Amino acid sequence: MDSTPRDRDAEGRARSARPRDGLGRPLPYGEEGVARQPEGVVRTPDETLVEAQRLLDSGMPFHAHEVLEDAWKSGPDEERGLWRGLAQLAVGLTHAARGNATGGAALLSRGAESIAPYAAERPYGIDADGLTRWAGELAGELRREGAAVPAADRAPRLRARTSPPGLNQGDGGG
Repeated sequence: MDSTPRDRDAEGRARSARPRDGLGRPLPYGEEGVARQPEGVVRTPDETLVEAQRLLDSGMPFHAHEVLEDAWKSGPDEERGLWRGLAQLAVGLTHAARGNATGGAALLSRGAESIAPYAAERPYGIDADGLTRWAGELAGELRREGAAVPAADRAPRLRARTSPPGLNQGDGGG
């Protein structure tokens, strides 16, 4: 039995105080890590999407997942599936970047399934169609090749890029 005391938060819940890297992996105490996203922050949908996209583009999908998870937990019931699915996509990319192909593919597929019902509505400009395609392509690649992927290079676009009328819209991919 390990006799090392566990880190606890103010409410006494186990909460690791170890620093983490950009993919959310714990580092040894004393090493410099990446600043964590504060938990339980209530943001507008636009603020959530802007911050999550910034983190995805920076190669920090684990941190983007935490931002999206806050929206999932604080948002209206009718949008929970959307935000949960987006958080699952970010965690899927996290696993893919860590080299966990099986877990990455499973979470990407689950996230795509969760956001698919929102495709026609496109709430907040979220490109559910493009994200679903991106997730399917990356999940397929992970199943075939099983290699870790660079998170920033494979980050999806949460919202479709806007184009002048008549031009193709963004495809959700990075």
